[in-house]
Amino acid sequence: MLMLPSCRWRRSSAPAVMAEDIEADTTATVPGTAEETGSEEAPPSTSKSAVPEPKAATVWININDSLQIDKTVHDFGDILTTGGPQKCFFTILNRGTAPLTLFEVISSCGCTEVDWPRKPIAPGGKGTISATFKNEDGPVPFDKVLTVYYSGEGTKPFLLHLRGVVHEKPVPLSESYGAFRRGPLGFKEVSMKTGNLEQGEVRSAQATIANLGTTGAKVTFTETDPQLTVSLNPNPVPAGGTATLTWTVSSDRSRWGKNYYLATPVVNGKSTEPIEFWAITKENFATWTEAERRDASQPIFTQSTFVFDTQPRGKEITAVFTLTNKGKSPFHCYSIDSDTPCTIEEVPDVSPGEQGSFKVTVPTEGLPSGETTVILTLITNSPLRPVINLFIVGILA
Repeated sequence: MLMLPSCRWRRSSAPAVMAEDIEADTTATVPGTAEETGSEEAPPSTSKSAVPEPKAATVWININDSLQIDKTVHDFGDILTTGGPQKCFFTILNRGTAPLTLFEVISSCGCTEVDWPRKPIAPGGKGTISATFKNEDGPVPFDKVLTVYYSGEGTKPFLLHLRGVVHEKPVPLSESYGAFRRGPLGFKEVSMKTGNLEQGEVRSAQATIANLGTTGAKVTFTETDPQLTVSLNPNPVPAGGTATLTWTVSSDRSRWGKNYYLATPVVNGKSTEPIEFWAITKENFATWTEAERRDASQPIFTQSTFVFDTQPRGKEITAVFTLTNKGKSPFHCYSIDSDTPCTIEEVPDVSPGEQGSFKVTVPTEGLPSGETTVILTLITNSPLRPVINLFIVGILA
């Protein structure tokens, strides 16, 4: 019986994976259409320009076989309430053999205006989606979502993100970016969320970083995970200035669930500590036939929450979860993650109409007293339940 130590658990600033962490596919119907210390600190920086920055090279991201885009997240960084509207652009490339029509681009709120090409994009041609954040909400962080509907058989809408932080007055770079340092470089975080990644796809995101030193910082990345590419623009990063960190994660069928991808910044020839990028990888059911989806597995758990009686700290908690496969194909769990150190028996494959169980053992020495919740996240081959959360709850005395 295979045991998985710590359930691939890892302490990180990234949040625990929950079903709500998986960005849901948008299914709304559109009428008429079928995201160590350095040298002396530089002076405070003002808000970042919102005009498109030049790119040395474009890393195209596959939305599907015929549609690619240059990014799915635009990070404005730190802007001011007095800075006015902030505009950004997303470039779409039609790699297909038929014209591509963007039916609609819908913003998650009225604080973002969107424009897109109304005419079909010819094969091999490009189109630009422009988005303007009105910047009228006051000094708050923001993450605005655009939902893009487009033509093509079997297509589903995809999401774009506009992110940033609005301030009432200029904030020193050390205050905005001083939480984490890699040489003279300052980061708001060094565990970067990439979001959902379906098999056969790549996913890109952006973040803003700062050079807190007094000289320019030329940055390269070494010891980079094979599924990860990382770039900075501009590079070198000017002293007292900011740069856009862009990364792309490629899917791999050997990696499921929550995975971490590492890269080590080398600043002016000096290696620093790694930074990590994480993504949640699940099955791409769009590649399945209608019959495969119809006859897929349907796991039904006897209980999704295991409740234990009050136990003294230091005693192991053992939970057993049982499922029945109500579908017409075998059930398979690609991966299981936990937000707490634990040992998990291998989740069994379950034939149609059959039952299967697995055991989870949670050591409690390092857990605090009081109410305790352990969250397990399964990535499965069920189109109806691709992500399943199970819970172990109780009180430690």
